[in-house]
Parts: sequence; structure tokens; C-alpha cells
Amino acid sequence: MKKFLTQISEEVQAAFEKAGYDAALGRVSVSNRPDLCEYQCNGAMAGAKKYGKKPIDIANEVAEQLKDSKAFASVEAVMPGFLNLKLNAAYLADYVSDMFAADKYGVEAPAKKEKIVIDYGGPNVAKPLHVGHLRPAIIGESVKRILRYAGHEVIGDVHLGDWGTQMGLIITELQERKPELPYFDESYTGEYPAESPFTLTELEEIYPAASAKSKVKDENGELTEAAKEFHARALKATREMQQGRRGYRQIWKHIMEVSLPDLKENYKKMDIEFDLWMGESDVNDMIPEMVEDMKAKGLAYISNGALVVDVKEETDKKEIPPCMVLKSDGAANYDTTDLATLSWRERELKPDKVLYVVDKRQELHFEQVFRCARKCGLVREETGLEFIGFGTMNGPGGKPFKTRDGGVLRLQALIAEIEENMYAKIRETESPDAKMSEEEARQTAKITALAALKYGDLSNQASKDYVFDVERFTASEGNTGPYLLYTMARIKSILRKNKESGGTEASRLLTPEDNAQKDLLRSVTAFPQMIEDASAERAPHKVCAYLYQLANDFNSFYHGTKILTEPDAEKKAGYIALLHGVLGVMEECIGMLGFEAPERM
Repeated sequence: MKKFLTQISEEVQAAFEKAGYDAALGRVSVSNRPDLCEYQCNGAMAGAKKYGKKPIDIANEVAEQLKDSKAFASVEAVMPGFLNLKLNAAYLADYVSDMFAADKYGVEAPAKKEKIVIDYGGPNVAKPLHVGHLRPAIIGESVKRILRYAGHEVIGDVHLGDWGTQMGLIITELQERKPELPYFDESYTGEYPAESPFTLTELEEIYPAASAKSKVKDENGELTEAAKEFHARALKATREMQQGRRGYRQIWKHIMEVSLPDLKENYKKMDIEFDLWMGESDVNDMIPEMVEDMKAKGLAYISNGALVVDVKEETDKKEIPPCMVLKSDGAANYDTTDLATLSWRERELKPDKVLYVVDKRQELHFEQVFRCARKCGLVREETGLEFIGFGTMNGPGGKPFKTRDGGVLRLQALIAEIEENMYAKIRETESPDAKMSEEEARQTAKITALAALKYGDLSNQASKDYVFDVERFTASEGNTGPYLLYTMARIKSILRKNKESGGTEASRLLTPEDNAQKDLLRSVTAFPQMIEDASAERAPHKVCAYLYQLANDFNSFYHGTKILTEPDAEKKAGYIALLHGVLGVMEECIGMLGFEAPERM
């Protein structure tokens, strides 16, 4: 199905051509003066110089060609040469009726269906999820869903941090606490215990304690000798684990067994699903061959003890340091595992594109990795590599989101706080004669809290920092998730009451009789174009902006229209068909944003 702007542009383009001008001049856009018209065409202005004529003369000739157009109720040429266009209401209603009957509301399959791998989430095992994990998970999940809706094959990979220094820190701290465990005895040849030497709660305490030990400073701000010694032992343990030391590998397995189920459960609560649960460890065995190939090609060399590959280019306007393939002690780092992971994806999945949803402060790292991967032949030349950098989520006042005592806020705590906030608001605002049961109220609060959380994040452009204000994001008015859900609950309520009273639903929409209904229909027509733009730009905030506009236009229509009390049965059935379609479009949008709507609020 053609996008609406495309369809009406073709009408105007044909008129330009009939008047003797280049059809390309007939591109139509939404009016920037809605008080004067609904759409506009500025082609006569662009054609004036080319044809040596006054813009207004060209505009008048084109307007004459459009006087019998079925698409427009009026076409007016205005000085100095604009075409002001107002839609034929019946034409608009027919188009939206066709949209409502079409698959995915008229969104066409892409010209080329792509296989896209999206790397997002990126949590480190052995650590609880905190607010810092919120943005990559929410943004990545939404981008994945938008791309799938647009018609692409998309594979989401959590890319666990399970092979770095945090593992060495845990091993070292565990050895200090329980030196008698067999994992630390290199001469031990028996079977290791099947049961983990720590619980999840203990593990979540061990890592921060170990990290703190490695960062203790003296009165001069320098690391203490004890901190340096502890950190050096942790680095050694990391390297030995990576190189296959038996006892350390078994501790790593215990860490994974304890951490992974909790991670999966927490992501599930946020309705975030990954197709692949791969970690840095999954590509460890590929690293030696990758490194040897880089050496054999003469691309990797030793610099200050580390193995690096130059990735600077002549056109660079700023310094791009070499990509470090191995650290000076021979251990792998983030560059190493990211390169090997990219190589695995290329070999096993053969994607058209690989997208990385990561903190924007990591841009240089990924620029180095992308360049190194291409230079060393780890990916095909045509494989697209994209960095989607996101900004910081801050608390009120623009400072990093922290707990009252200054610690990092755990994600579970934040979600619980928002759920309680929403529960209180539901109880405060619900009608006494339609009071929810405790179970329904709690479930509604859970659904609405997730909407508040996700919409509060996604409504901002991903690359920008933003302030997460729980009170503002849980408000039932304004550009918030709850406002959208209240709008959808209102529509569901009307549809439910209509059904209960035996009301019918028209198969086609009736011609709108007022501007509010017409504006609502025009908002609906923008859905396919919005999907194309949001997909191409990896931009969930465009879905949010569209959804908010659609909700506002619906509420304007609702407040000015009698729907259930409309005495004309045919007109009422047309209204119900419109509501059904609008609700369907809104449900597609919130699905792409990663949340759902309750039946009532």
C-alpha cells in the first residue's frame, strides 16, 4: 500500500507534468501553517528559475490542473507561489479504511530484507542489574522490535561481560575468604564440587568488596601497596582463567550458573528477550587463531609490550589510537573479545548489518574495533557496522541517578518504586463503583509502571542525556506512558460497552464531519512513513512522538463527539470502526516500544 504522502504527491506531480513542468516539483509535505491548510507544495518556487516564470504563475497553472482532483477539496495558489492543499474528507476516509484492512496497517515490506544482528544489554555477570543497564536494554529491545516490524530479520544478542577483570577480582577475593577450597590447589586432580561455593546474594557482595579493595587510596590519592598487590593478583587470575587454569574455569562456571538465571529473570520482568545469550567467553577459543592471522598478515605488532593494530586513516581529523588486540601480559581485553565476537557473527550468521547499542562514551572503542575488523578481514567489506550511542540517565538536578546514600540504584528497586507509585495513583483515582480487586490493581500497576519506565526513556532521543523524574514519568497527563495507556483504556472501555449493548461496527469509515475527526484520520495515515523513518534512523523516539500525537488527536475527537450516545446507528458504527482501528495502531506502537496496555485503569 502506498504511503499517504506518496499517493497525494503523485496526484500533484501529475498536475505539474500536465501543466508542462517537471513532475519532481510536485512533492507534497505536511503544512507548516495548519491554520491555512493541511498540506503544501513549494515546487513552483523551485521551478521559477528553471522555467523563467513567476512562481505564482506556475502555481496557478498547477492549481487549475487540480481543480477536479478527488484527493483535494481545495487547492489554492498563494503568493509568492505556494500551493495550499486541503484534503477531500471522503478520500481521506477511504484511504484510512484501506489502511485498517491492510496487513500491518499498510506498512510495506522493505525493498531489501536484511539480516541484522543487534548487540545490546551488555551486563556483566556476577553483578546485579542497576539503572545503568536500563538504557541499553530498553533502547536495544525497541530498535530490534521496530526493525522486525519493518520487515527485517533481526537477531538480538545480550553479549555478556563474563571474561574480564571482574572474574579475576572475584576469584582473588574468594581465595582470601576460603583458601581451603580445592579450586586454588593447582595439584588437585579430583572432581570439583557440583554445588557452588557461594549463593547469588554472596556473589553480589563479593564483587563490590573485591573491586573496592583494588581501588583503596592513601592520603595523597595514590593507590596503596595493598590495593596494587590485590589488583595485580586479580589480573593474574583473569589471565590464568582465560588460558584454561582448571580450578579457575570451574569457579567461572559456578559464577555463570548462579548469575545467569537471575539475569534472565530480571530481563523477563522488563519484557526484554534475547535470541542469543552469548558472552565474551564463547569466542575465547577463536582468539589464538585470530591473533596469529593478524600477525601473519603483518598487521599486528608489539607496542609497549601489547599487541596492537594501527587503525588511523589519512583523513582522520583527530588522533585514533591503535586497537589493542592483547594486553602486555597476553590477556584478552574488550577489543579482543569484541573483534572475535564480530568474526564469529560474520562466520556463523553472515549478517548484512551489526548494530551496537552502547554508551556513547564508548564510541572511540567501537571505531577502533570496526576499523580493525575491516582491516584484518574479519568482516566482509559490505557488512554494515553501526554504533548507536546513548546518553546518560540522570536523576533530578541532572546528577547521576543514585540511591539516597549515594550508591548505584539497583534496577529491581527502581521498578518496585515505580510500581508502588502507580499502585497508589490507581487507588486514588479509581471510581468507587468500579473498584479493582487487589490482584487486578497490582497487575495494572505493574503494566503501567513498565510503560512509564520505558516510555520515559524512549521518548528522548537516544544519544541525549536526560533526567529520569519518577513523578513526571508516572503522571497521567502529558507526554507519558500512563497518559497513553489511559487513552487506550478509554477506547477499550467504549468498545466494550458498545459490544455489551449489542452495537455494531462499520466495515468502512464514514466521511469525517469535523476537523477533529479529520485530524485524527490524518494522524493515522502517517503510521507507515513513521515506521520507515524510525527503522532507518534506529529511532524509538519517533514512535513515541507519533503515538503521543495520535493520542492527543484521539482525545480531541473524543471530547467533541458523542460516540455511545450517538442516535444515528450508521454514524455510531462508523465511530466504533474508527476507534477499533486507532486502538490497533496504538497497540502496534506500544508493542514496538516494549510494553502493553491493561484492559482498564
